[in-house]
Amino acid sequence: MRDKVQAVLDKIRPSLQADGGDVELVDVSADNVVTVKLTGACVGCPMSQLTLKGGIERILKQQIPEVASVEAAQ
Repeated sequence: MRDKVQAVLDKIRPSLQADGGDVELVDVSADNVVTVKLTGACVGCPMSQLTLKGGIERILKQQIPEVASVEAAQ
């Protein structure tokens, strides 16, 4: 599962990098909750929650239906 999530994040990454940000996979829990860390320009950006839920989570769920949710690392 972790490898599948990483592969999808690798497809998303260029879009984030184009705006000066990036995403790192932190963990995939036993109940399929994906934890990621937004980095670069994404840190502190007012749109980061939208990017996380409306972008990353939506795409991951489309590509990997088993994904329950995507959360930001604290």
